[in-house]
Amino acid sequence: MTSDEPALPSCPVRPGEALPAEALARALESASWNASMLARTEALCRAGSFEIQWPDGALKISAGLLQLVGARPDAPTASTLDALDWVPEEERAYVAGIWRNAVVDEPFEFQHRLVTAAGQRLVVLHRGLLGRDGRGVALLQDITAQVEAAQRIETLTTHHDVTGLPNRAWLLDQIDAAMHAAQWSPDGPGYAVLALDLPRIAEVKSNMGFGAGDTLAMALASRLREESLSSALAAHLAETEFALLVELPQGSSREALLVQALDLCRRLERPVRLGATEVYPQCRIGVAFFPGDADAPAALLECAQTARLDVREGQGVARFRPDSTTRARRAMQVEAALWRAVQMDEFVLHYQPQVDLVSGQVCGAEALLRWHSAELGLVQPGEFIPIAERSGLIGVVGDWVLRQACTDAARWRQAGLRRLRVSVNLAASQLQRPDIAGQVQALLVETGADPGWLGVELTESMVMTDVASATASLRALKAIGIQISLDDFGTGFSSLSSLSRLPIDVVKVDRSFVRDVTADAQDVSVTRAIIHMTHGLQMRALAEGVETEGQLSLLVAAGCDEIQGYWFSPAVTADELAALVREGRRLPDRYVRRVSTGRPRTLLLVDDEDNILAALKRLLRRDGYRILTATSAAEGLKRLAEEEVDVIVSDQRMPGMTGVEFLHRAKDLYPETLRMVLSGYTELQSIIDAVNEGAIYKFLTKPWDDERLRGHVAEAFRQKELADENRRLARRVDRANADLAQVNEQLGRLLAQQRSQAELLEASASSMRDVFDELPAAVLGLDADGTLGFANREAERLLPGVAALLGDRVAALLPPEATAALAPGASVACPVSVVDGHLIRLLARELPARHGERGRLLLCLPAEPAPVP
Repeated sequence: MTSDEPALPSCPVRPGEALPAEALARALESASWNASMLARTEALCRAGSFEIQWPDGALKISAGLLQLVGARPDAPTASTLDALDWVPEEERAYVAGIWRNAVVDEPFEFQHRLVTAAGQRLVVLHRGLLGRDGRGVALLQDITAQVEAAQRIETLTTHHDVTGLPNRAWLLDQIDAAMHAAQWSPDGPGYAVLALDLPRIAEVKSNMGFGAGDTLAMALASRLREESLSSALAAHLAETEFALLVELPQGSSREALLVQALDLCRRLERPVRLGATEVYPQCRIGVAFFPGDADAPAALLECAQTARLDVREGQGVARFRPDSTTRARRAMQVEAALWRAVQMDEFVLHYQPQVDLVSGQVCGAEALLRWHSAELGLVQPGEFIPIAERSGLIGVVGDWVLRQACTDAARWRQAGLRRLRVSVNLAASQLQRPDIAGQVQALLVETGADPGWLGVELTESMVMTDVASATASLRALKAIGIQISLDDFGTGFSSLSSLSRLPIDVVKVDRSFVRDVTADAQDVSVTRAIIHMTHGLQMRALAEGVETEGQLSLLVAAGCDEIQGYWFSPAVTADELAALVREGRRLPDRYVRRVSTGRPRTLLLVDDEDNILAALKRLLRRDGYRILTATSAAEGLKRLAEEEVDVIVSDQRMPGMTGVEFLHRAKDLYPETLRMVLSGYTELQSIIDAVNEGAIYKFLTKPWDDERLRGHVAEAFRQKELADENRRLARRVDRANADLAQVNEQLGRLLAQQRSQAELLEASASSMRDVFDELPAAVLGLDADGTLGFANREAERLLPGVAALLGDRVAALLPPEATAALAPGASVACPVSVVDGHLIRLLARELPARHGERGRLLLCLPAEPAPVP
């Protein structure tokens, strides 16, 4: 008993006798105190209690329990254990059963739910004790918050806090369960683990902030849930790593799963919009299978992660192989050696020449990194560059390449070599530096290199990560005088609208689009379309990976500007490149694009019979044509690649390729030529079809009439010249439209700038007017000729007639003795004057000159009259 608790009476009372009044009062006070303490204790603990009479189950409920369930004190409540309306119906039998099976004098506890009068569901801890006298007591405590916190902790333990996907521990439990199930059922399904790496999440988080990185992670996680394979379980392992556990039904193909994984990879790489920026994710997937690749959950997951090292660019998916672990160890060795290579200066630059197809001369070179490790020997770029990117070393390596290229370019310039543009591949981490242009300019100054000798190359994926930021950095680089090239064009996701906004000088056509003259017509059309699109954007086209004469012939015919590849030269050392340029090595003349307009009319005759060719040549030579001949379709394509031809006359029946097939190919490769077939072949349907499709301009029969044949050829040349003139005019119109669009764009920017300046001046003038209006002195603004242009609020009060004089000369308002203040160049204080009955003192100051004229500012101060002596 505490000191606050009232004392109970100590006098003995016989049974049947009434308590004395004083003792009764004390007993009632003690009972009231106990009830109050119980109520306060229940409120503090968010608890309630009831008393139960056993075995009938009659209840007596405390006020705290009524408050917990939200019932009014006077509201009817359940009177028996089987009628607890504040216990969910599905749990009432459970609660009653616990009490019915209770052991006397042994406490028990359990959890169940409770429904309040407002419909809220709570979780309560129900503690009970049944006494020997058949009376039981129960205490119900609200533990909803604790249960929810425990569930949250459980969720955080097994799920990623950003994406909400299960984490690595949860996934390993699922893999373990799947493995055990498969082992107990030999005919059951197999399983595959897909380890996904999405490195753009880390890049975006580094460049755009944690919020943007988390947003991208959530978007990709949502896409993974929606796009993942059927029956797959998804998990988020680390910042950029995700995984899928996929069940493989009996008899399903593992190769089919790899195809589905590649499709998933492509869907995950679709752009994600973050605010005003479109981000293009990158995805690499490694796949491991059970049974087969590993027998433990962690090992199977590691196999899938290791398989990612085998993903080649453009593939996206790789399957685990027994030697993948060996390659993983090799990758770790290469990474460790890379750190030492930077310090030990083990790198060297080679240069692959780039050739201008108009002049035939070497016009530049691409700097290519080579590494001969003291420990590992020669390491190929295809092996160490991806490792440098993953390890974060690519920025350091890229800086070394840039510095060495500038040093070599400066050395060539000092040695008197003609200008060569050295192109350096920028890493994504370099482009993302906010001061990349300043760093490059400082390096140029340090090495003494000319900006005109330097170019940078970047890939589509680098640019599309953040188009706005990349555009700003590239504009700054171009302002220095550095050439900008877009590498591997056609392999990424860049849109024409984005490409047109970038300050690109050269578009490098990827080697996968560099076709041979004998390639499929559709493939050739793609190559031609890329080159024409590049020219339409006022950029130059450079084709890389040119390895055959047929590829070069096609590119010359398609109007490509520059080429590089093994056909001309492999990558060579800096000294070998200098020697190659000094000796004047160039393309053969037959591959140089001729730009002169005075070339002779050129006719190509194709026939497998020499006597026919000789007869046609004798007949048509008198008309002054330059005549080329070929005895087969293949030879004809070669002549077309070597020479610029206006009109083609071909026989129909030739071995290997018919005349119609040859002219179809000629149309795809050289659409500006006019093509005629000369044949006595009676099967006309294919020829008619070719005429209708535009492959053949005219069909002529054998034997021919000499004059009619000469007339047809002459008409063909006239049509060709007319078409050439139309194309020339169209190009002039296109150039004029492009120039006009550029001028309009510049004018638009200028007008916008002037509008902005005008709005700024207007806002400034308005602000100044507000300031003048609030001055406690009268102010008048005058033009150079004394015209009143401004009067503030105090001036209108002091000089009531001044408002009517706005736009007029102010001399009419001032007395004659005050006009000195209006004289040009006046900067005086006039004597006291009387203006409209007011004594004022005028102060005049000239304003700064504008367009050769000076306005004046008059300050009118009230003056006290001079005292009378």
